[in-house]
Amino acid sequence: MAMVLLPGVMCDAGLWQAMATDLAPFGPLIYGDLTRESQLKAMATSVLRQAPERFTLVGFSMGGYVAREMIRQAPERVEKLILIATSSEADSAELRAFKAATARSLQSTSGAFRGLGQKSIALSLSKKQANNERLKTQIFQMSLRMGKEAYCRQLVMARNSDSDLLSQIACPTLIIAAAEDRMRSIQESQTLYERIPHAELDIIADSGHMLPLEQPAALAEVMTCWLRRNAV
Repeated sequence: MAMVLLPGVMCDAGLWQAMATDLAPFGPLIYGDLTRESQLKAMATSVLRQAPERFTLVGFSMGGYVAREMIRQAPERVEKLILIATSSEADSAELRAFKAATARSLQSTSGAFRGLGQKSIALSLSKKQANNERLKTQIFQMSLRMGKEAYCRQLVMARNSDSDLLSQIACPTLIIAAAEDRMRSIQESQTLYERIPHAELDIIADSGHMLPLEQPAALAEVMTCWLRRNAV
């Protein structure tokens, strides 16, 4: 069974590299590309074109929104679903306005893209690791590889609430939250857990939002144990 891995905003396959060895027995691993579209449905359709007929689907942060749209488009193709540090809530009006203004500002500038700002990077980590130069560099380098155009497309992608559709998800589902996440609340993961039928919830300690980078071993253990329990 293949595993399709969907990243968050300004993340690429580097997000998953510290976990690749642990996840390989459940692969092959396919890294979904969320850089070329600016609409959720188009992102989902694009990944489905790249994916095999049947697969385990993993969505991190923004990738969780795309993963659920993929299930709505092709529920028969997704064997299992893992949602990491994500939500079913819509962006607030204030956040939508901020993202739109950021995209406009970027599009109006010339010269080399400077990557994500240090405040944004620090916020994606736990307070304990907010000054970890290795982790900050990993996140910054991913953002440079992604580039300005991909960032603008991801910023303007509408995130509408799909909480009322979660009950339609029929495949085995694992929800994973980070205890020290400063970007997504535990309650948002709890909503996913309560509304997706027969879902399981696991909360990983000592990590901020960037779980695959901050606690890759703990995340891989939770995922692989659940996958073994739910083997077909």
